[in-house]
Amino acid sequence: VSATNALSNSSLSRLQAAVEPYGYLLIRFTAGLLLAPHGAQKLFGWFGGDPAATVAIFNQIGLHPAGLLVPLVGAIEFFGGLAVAFGILTRFSALACAVVLAVATLVLIPRGYFWMGGGLEYALFWMLVFVGIAMRGGGRLSLDNRFSRS
Repeated sequence: VSATNALSNSSLSRLQAAVEPYGYLLIRFTAGLLLAPHGAQKLFGWFGGDPAATVAIFNQIGLHPAGLLVPLVGAIEFFGGLAVAFGILTRFSALACAVVLAVATLVLIPRGYFWMGGGLEYALFWMLVFVGIAMRGGGRLSLDNRFSRS
């Protein structure tokens, strides 16, 4: 029985060691790729987006000057999201994304907590994910790491 446990623990340890480097990459890559389409909506009108309608919404909720903020937010979401996904200037990009999401969180406070009711839960969660990425950086499997060795 102890030989079986040793084999099982050894196999589990090897598996854990093999997949461990990819866990953070999965989080970073997913977070960046989930944010980028929101920027594409604001910048290019892709995925059902409408930049002019977004400017009107920003004006309506008091984010001024909306005509400047929409492309700025769109650029941070799109280019920052892609940069985080691939680990390029990761700390800076993730921090910029976190700031955008912090503003979104503040704007959503009056709607309550739960995202199903349009509340702040979703924006708050993603803000904290990007704060964590900013704190950790690109990690071993990032272009930041690749270029810093050159």
